Amino acid sequence: MSTIKTLTITSLCAFGFGATAFAQSFPGFTPGNIVVSRTTYAGSAATLALGQPLPPVCPTTATCATAPASSNGAYPNLNNSSNVWNNNIVDGSFGVTSPLFLDQLTPTGTLVNTLPIPTTMVTTSFSSKSEVALNLSADGTAITFMAYVAPPNTVDVSNSNTPGAYDPTNPAGGSYYRSVVQVGANGAIMVTPTNSYSGNNGRAAALANGVYYMAGNGNNGGGTPTNIVQTEGAQYAIPGQSFATPAASIGSFEITQVINPSTGLPYPGDKLGKDDNLRGLTIFNNTLYMSKGSGSNGINTVYRVGDLGSLPTPANAASAAITVLPGFPTVLASNSASVNFPFGLYFANATTLYVADEGDGTTANAATSKLAGLQKWILNNGTWSMAYVLQSGLNLGKQYSVANYPTSLNPAPDGLRNIAGVVNGNGTATIYAITSTISSNGDQGADPNQLVSITDNIAATTLPASEQFTVLETATAGSLLRGVCLAPVASSLAPAAVNVPLILSAATPGALAIAPGSLATANGQGLSPTAIQATAPFPTSVNGTSVSIIDGNGVTTAAPILSVSPNQILFLVPKTVAVGTAQVVVSNGASIFTTTQTSNGVEIATIAPGILTANGSGLATALAVQATGTTQTTQLSYTTDSNGATIANPIPVGTGATSTYLVLFGTGIAQAGTALTTATINGLAATVTYAGPSGSNGLDQVNLLVPAKLAGAGNVNVQLTLEPEKSAAGGIAANPVQVTFK
Repeated sequence: MSTIKTLTITSLCAFGFGATAFAQSFPGFTPGNIVVSRTTYAGSAATLALGQPLPPVCPTTATCATAPASSNGAYPNLNNSSNVWNNNIVDGSFGVTSPLFLDQLTPTGTLVNTLPIPTTMVTTSFSSKSEVALNLSADGTAITFMAYVAPPNTVDVSNSNTPGAYDPTNPAGGSYYRSVVQVGANGAIMVTPTNSYSGNNGRAAALANGVYYMAGNGNNGGGTPTNIVQTEGAQYAIPGQSFATPAASIGSFEITQVINPSTGLPYPGDKLGKDDNLRGLTIFNNTLYMSKGSGSNGINTVYRVGDLGSLPTPANAASAAITVLPGFPTVLASNSASVNFPFGLYFANATTLYVADEGDGTTANAATSKLAGLQKWILNNGTWSMAYVLQSGLNLGKQYSVANYPTSLNPAPDGLRNIAGVVNGNGTATIYAITSTISSNGDQGADPNQLVSITDNIAATTLPASEQFTVLETATAGSLLRGVCLAPVASSLAPAAVNVPLILSAATPGALAIAPGSLATANGQGLSPTAIQATAPFPTSVNGTSVSIIDGNGVTTAAPILSVSPNQILFLVPKTVAVGTAQVVVSNGASIFTTTQTSNGVEIATIAPGILTANGSGLATALAVQATGTTQTTQLSYTTDSNGATIANPIPVGTGATSTYLVLFGTGIAQAGTALTTATINGLAATVTYAGPSGSNGLDQVNLLVPAKLAGAGNVNVQLTLEPEKSAAGGIAANPVQVTFK
């Protein structure tokens, strides 16, 4: 079976390589404007098939859902009853990734322009309501936010593992980086992948003193493994760090630190790591603040992270204290008396803090909540107290209509999420906010929501009767608003921000490195003026675009290029590149002026396994071979349904004289070879009969003998592991994929 080598480089383009997006032309941000993060659903009925298994690639070591997809991938519409978000009912990890856009608006809400974030770099999970908060850097020159290194229309990414922190009990078995995206005042983009927030989502990131400070949550599994707990809560990362860098915590918070006012004793502990399920984040006067407002663990309140006036540093982050701000609630989230759901934070000055309250997500309570909206807190003699709550004009609990959207799903405001503000010269502060919603949607996080603003008298201590919110924008059907901040301003004291290409394995965005002889992609904006697919023998320059790798030994090698486009280059990592940390330089000389983009800290490893998939649910791009003596018949592991969705093509498992082989295709595998490659199918060991090149440049294949006992097993996981030293440590795992046996 080592001679089945039927997939070619030409076939590669059919599986998503060489993806073409838009050319980049963005004039930059203008001081005084605001910026809003927006996402638009890019899926269709073909994104997900009715009845397909959920969640994808659920391992045998996890508790997997038993009900299949209840709807296809169609967004709610006026033509039929399909609603992709109803799958949240059968799959608690459900979500679909979608493209991101930064809209620049005037302070009154008029659209100025839009910066599309290339989907070859990052996406967000469309219905994950706590994502894509925007924060200005401490020096005001850049915007930062968190997103996933995952293609659009990928399923269950927001509850997946991170590549460097795997939890075998997590039913969402894929692995994707939670990344910090930094956008300069000129629109230049740099993405820094992190292994933080394994099992859940990163919510916010802010840049100060060369450090990213992050807030988020983790752990979607059945236990509290140390490697996962360490990825939760307050985290930090260094811009441009290596993909393999472990998650780095900033202190930790447990409810045992707080005195129960009814007993005078510390609260007893609850689920490890869930007390710091953080989401709001701001930096004021060189001090880090965060909020918690969801989940049944911990305390929904506002926290200071580290010392007053001193941001945590990598040297002292682990020991930083996380404390509830004096005067803020200390009631357990599990207590029925807990009615606060804080989200975004904005300091107008050292004694005035505005806190967005999201509301409790319950339709019956939205119109009567006394705390949802914009809370104003005032510091007096070291203790914070709530002065009043701004709600007028928010129309809490009142439905609004959205064009081309089912009236049965019309949302109503429930409160506020992310906020930003500016102090005006007349003693007032204008706060911009993103609304939360309630509705009958399968996932309220997918409701079209609103951007609102209000101007408040900073000195006021009682609710001014004349102040009310103004709706600046309502999201259209298929779109959501997520974060808001002031526009960044370029500094004359610092060089202009530059684009940094994101270098990934061509088979999976979750690889920790790229390997000599493997296929890789450079992803970003302005990489090439046009899209061109090269032919073999592959050149080192296509339409003036080239890729060079400077390895750890200082040797520069030109990489053969398979295709170019404005947002992605598919290239072959030369076999002579040394293992270690490298630079990848992309040059675009198609115009009068040659531009270069450089990615530092790219890890080159002997092996970096990645398996090709045919859809956003981890379905393997594979062949099944039935072998009886010298007779062989083959079939693809996938097919399409009536909506065009790529679905599993059930594979018969041979008995008696007939053996069944599964042929996987990928890259970064060849150097391990057959002897150092192992595999399991549905948790059962499968014999590897061949692992090596597939006959085309950079494309590898692995042939597996399917155990006969898998007949009738249905949807199963396939896990490939490469063991370069045959160590007991477990080797290097490829991305899990799935197939279906009958």
